[in-house]
Amino acid sequence: MAYKFPDNFYWGGATAANQFEGGWNEDGKGASTSDHLTGGSVDEPRRFTKVIDPDAYYPSHEAIDFYHHYKEDIAMFAEMGFKMFRLSINWTRLYPQGDEIEPNIKGVTFYRNVFEECKKYGIEPLVTISHYEMPYGLCEKYGGGRSRKCVDFYLNYCKTLFTEYKGLVKYWLTFNEINCGMHAFGGLMSLGILPEEDCVMNLYGNNTPEALNVRLNALHHQFIASAKAVQLGHEIDPNNQIGCMIAGNASYPYTCNPKDILKSQQFMQMNNYYCADVQVRGEYPPFAKRYWDENGITLQMETGDEAVLKAGKVDFCSFSYYMSACTTVDPTAAKTAGNVIMGIKNPYLKASDWGWQIDPEGLRYYLNEIYNRYRVPLMVVENGLGAVDTLEADGSIHDEYRIQYMREHIRQMGEAIKDGVDLIAYTPWGCIDLVSASTGEMKKRYGFIYVDKNNDGTGSMRRLKKDSFAWYKQVIKTNGESLD
Repeated sequence: MAYKFPDNFYWGGATAANQFEGGWNEDGKGASTSDHLTGGSVDEPRRFTKVIDPDAYYPSHEAIDFYHHYKEDIAMFAEMGFKMFRLSINWTRLYPQGDEIEPNIKGVTFYRNVFEECKKYGIEPLVTISHYEMPYGLCEKYGGGRSRKCVDFYLNYCKTLFTEYKGLVKYWLTFNEINCGMHAFGGLMSLGILPEEDCVMNLYGNNTPEALNVRLNALHHQFIASAKAVQLGHEIDPNNQIGCMIAGNASYPYTCNPKDILKSQQFMQMNNYYCADVQVRGEYPPFAKRYWDENGITLQMETGDEAVLKAGKVDFCSFSYYMSACTTVDPTAAKTAGNVIMGIKNPYLKASDWGWQIDPEGLRYYLNEIYNRYRVPLMVVENGLGAVDTLEADGSIHDEYRIQYMREHIRQMGEAIKDGVDLIAYTPWGCIDLVSASTGEMKKRYGFIYVDKNNDGTGSMRRLKKDSFAWYKQVIKTNGESLD
């Protein structure tokens, strides 16, 4: 069945600076939180080190070196027919410590060159302002997101972006997967709250009431920063469209036990709507107060905060979607890995090599849930299959498994559009192979473009087209009508 996508639909791909840009200390760039995370694997977790260890491997330092390959990479995106390219700006390339008054001119110039290169090919940039890249200087000096001072530093950074790139960038995302701050690992990655000492990056680690209280207050600061950034962006350029970005967590009740139904509802509330309600509706949801009361949360809400949130509602809502999971009150049910959080295995679904369950229909379900709650335009800004790709002797990469994954998800997006969902963009994750945020691996590949780079940092950096490159090119050319 052919699906009719809107004529102005944005097909493209997504990346993040700390996972593909490299040049971590070139031309005046400072260190970010991601620059202090070592490489790892599915079996060996990444490590956070307060001081850069010269004997350790830090994947973000070189990544896939977009810093020196951006013209080549953008030309390949253009060859595929990209209408939109999602990337983030390394905050520390513009403000090395985060609290400077004036930006680093070489950093400003680099991103202007990138955006002008996109414009040359008719590609619309979608820019994430903060994507797990808080300046390490702000973390050490102020405590990262726990300090309200960082709101002002963020706004100074935003003012530079909105001013310098006026006319070059229209679409912005204030924070990547902002709901990650709800979880233990988000303290460092999302909120910039440093561990007291070197430690492993435990994605599903233990949590304490005290740590949760700190994170939710830091998250409140991000909400205030986002709302003020929306207002600032509209003042500087009324054409700006500024959105939120959440990690999409679709949940099903594991059984029809009413307790499982309620558990799943609460999961959806806390893992999706707690953050999205604040950014789209401009206020905390009603269920938040009970959560605060039952978990000993004391939110430091200052006078005027509620008005700021209401005045700084986003123009659209974007999210990542990789998988779904089940929820149950049964503590013996088998668990599965996933993006951001774990869930219960769904017996009706298959899983990727990393244990993430594959559920295309879950994307349709989630799109309907989000759109009917908020009634603002939606973007799917991350989606894709992380897999081990084999480079053949002739330089070919046959990734039919990736094509199959994306084909089915695009079909379900088409169904959601038929359902009435206002979906305006699709930028699958890692359109070019890049470093995995969770494991620090290159082995976990998502791209249409293969990059000759290994987990240990070796490799030629050569770019090669996978079979999915030609397939996605045809999808874009036919505006989603040709999926086979």
